[in-house]
Order: sequence, then C-alpha cells, then structure tokens
Amino acid sequence: MGHTRQVKGAPMLKQTEGSKAVAEAVALCRPEVICAYPISPQTHIVEALGEMVKSGELTKCEFINVESEFAAMSVAIGSSAAGARSYTATASQGLLFMVEAVYNASGLGLPIVMTVANRAIGAPINIWNDHSDSLSQRDSGWMQLFAETNQEAVDLHIQAFRLAEELSMPIMVCMDGFILTHAFERVDIPSQEQVDAYLPPFDPRQMLDPAEPISIGAMVGPEAFMEVKYLAHAKQMQALELIPQLSAEFKKVFGRDSGGLVRTYRTDGAETIIVAMGSVLGTVKDVVDDMRAQGHKIGVLGIVSYRPFPLAQVREVLVHCKRFVVLEKSLAVGMGGIVATDVRMAVTGTGIKGFTAIAGLGGRPIPKASLHKLFLDAEQEALQPVTFVDLDWGVVNKQLERERQNRHSGPIAENILHDKGMSTSAKFG
Repeated sequence: MGHTRQVKGAPMLKQTEGSKAVAEAVALCRPEVICAYPISPQTHIVEALGEMVKSGELTKCEFINVESEFAAMSVAIGSSAAGARSYTATASQGLLFMVEAVYNASGLGLPIVMTVANRAIGAPINIWNDHSDSLSQRDSGWMQLFAETNQEAVDLHIQAFRLAEELSMPIMVCMDGFILTHAFERVDIPSQEQVDAYLPPFDPRQMLDPAEPISIGAMVGPEAFMEVKYLAHAKQMQALELIPQLSAEFKKVFGRDSGGLVRTYRTDGAETIIVAMGSVLGTVKDVVDDMRAQGHKIGVLGIVSYRPFPLAQVREVLVHCKRFVVLEKSLAVGMGGIVATDVRMAVTGTGIKGFTAIAGLGGRPIPKASLHKLFLDAEQEALQPVTFVDLDWGVVNKQLERERQNRHSGPIAENILHDKGMSTSAKFG
C-alpha cells in the first residue's frame, strides 16, 4: 500500500495541543489503518486523525470505527498481519479491556504502534493521570517509551514506527494524560520530507497472503512455547541496542536530541539522584536547579525506555552516587514501587541506598515544595523505604480506626470523601 499526505516544506513551529501534535506526527508516518475507541484523555488524538482521513488530508488510510477497545486492538492485529502499517490509542480502563488482544499482538510479533495517554485505573473511578495503566502491562511483551514533553511525544511516535517495524514487535508510546495530551505549547512539527527520510515504507517481516496461505497464532505446546517466549525477550534485548541508534539517526535528520534509553540532567558529581519517568521530570528538574543553586549535589535520571528496561545504562549513571530516589506515579499494592524494583535490580551489589517515593496517584498534584522536602530528607537518608508523598495520614488513620471499631464500616472511597468534606453519600459507623 502506498499513500500520500499533503504536507510539504520545512518543519513548522506551532502552538498546539499535545493530542493534535501527536495526531499530526502519526499522520506523517503514513499509517494505512487507524482504529480506536474513544476514551479520555486519548480521544482528541484519534478525533484529529479521523478528521484528517475524512477531509482527504491523510489519504489511502482507512479509519475504522469499532465498538470497543478490545475490537480496536483486534482490528489492529488483523490489519498488521495483513501487511498494513497500523496504529491505535487508548488509556486506563480501555487498555485493560483490550488486554487479551494486547498479549496476542506481542505474541504474534506484530509491529503495532499504540499511544497510551496515561490515566489511573479504577476503582474508584478516576480519570486523571498516573502510570498505573501502562505499567500494568509491563510484562505483556510490548515495548514502552515514556515522553517527558509534547515535543518528545511527537518525536517518539516517529521513532516508534521505525523501531516496531525493524523488530516486528508492538510498542506503546506513553504520554501523561491531560498534563501533556491537553496542554497547549510550542511544538516543532516535522515536514513530510523529514519523516520520509527517516521512516522507510513498511516492509513487514510477516504478512498474510492469499496466494501463499499460512496460519498465525497456532496452538503451541510445551515443546516450543518456551522458545517462542524467549525470542520475544531476545527482540527486546535487541531493542536496547537499536533504540540509541534510532535516536542518533533522528538527531541527524531532525536536528534535535530525542528518545534514547535514558536521559540525565546535572548528574555530574551528584550524590543524590532522582529517578523518574514522564512529565514530572520537568518539575523535578526545576527543584534540582533550585537545590543546586543552594549547593546541594543532586541530579536527575529520566527513564525513556521502560520496556525494555535499560539495566546497564541505569547502573552506569547511579553507580557514582551515594543514594537515589525513584519517584513514581504508580503503586504495586502490597509491595510499593514498580519502577523502583527494576532500578534496584540495576544496582544490585553496589551497596547504593535506594528509596521509593509514590506520588501523583490519580492526578494528585506534585508541588515543588513537596519535592524539595522529599529530596532534602533523602540527602539525610531520613526516608522510609517507601514514602507516600503528601498522603493525608489523618483520613487514612481515621478509616483504619473506623474499621477496627465497626465491622460494617462501609465503602472506603465514600468514607474518605466524606472525611475530606467532599461527599455525604455513604453511611458511616
């Protein structure tokens, strides 16, 4: 399939919404099938792409309306297997609804690109940002890249098509819901010529062809299943080498650094390093600048590639510090940190002290003042192994006491809202 998008000339610096910028970047990659079911905060991306297809701005691309997120991933699987460059997008409960097909896509080795506009998972219902949705799929076999800014979200989508198609593996490009998707800022939108110079036409490693019929997704027994799974792992290990190469090539074509496995900020001589992913890195860097000006030896390690996880690169950065704090917008219930587990694996045997800080769950603001205190406490090594930033211990302890006093204590979420003066819909003991 060949197609044309009517875009010419030099790249364009424009003030635009993050979702619209991503839609333009995806269109420049010449997708042949787009399928998605709307769910906030992803909706504006596929709405914009749908408008491009309908208006004829994006040609020779089929936009398929589906009845659910499960159907969206199922269509993407079918179209990718048939040899079409395929794209979809989702968030939160939508990602969970398509999970069976998500595993099928990676198990079949199909190079689907999917935007995940990161959003909390219920219950209770919450539409705001954290990373619990994509991190719940960390073992699904999909690669995951996290954008810090809308510019990086644009750039990572272009790199993602190249990466997915080279390895014949699916990839999620993760961008923080609302914080990035609905933010208006200046973004450099590449030209069609630039993208064409970087991203070659889709040449699938596998494709269904009626002239040469084969089956995919066949039953595999114990005698071969482990080998199939290992090869998926091997491809992600290949990605650890390919991602930096694609980032370097991207810089040559587009003139700016973007992507890669990790990105460091003011880590030279740092005794304390803050590790994080996504848009919170901007606030973290501001706090680190303030603390550096006050003489504190502190720096930042931003993780771009969460899957595959760059163990060697993380170790290389952290081995020179005395301590690190993994600031993450997710929670492994009953354990603590999710990203922190991987980071600790990277520094096994070094004796470096590590702390986990859970912040921003369900869209909770992460103010500079809270981070400043957290980082000062980290310098003094006065943190607990797992710290919950700005947790309201008053309402937590009140609920725990309520449960001790009355077996019929009622629903937790409604109780907490009542204690915070935000709801009176539940009965309390």
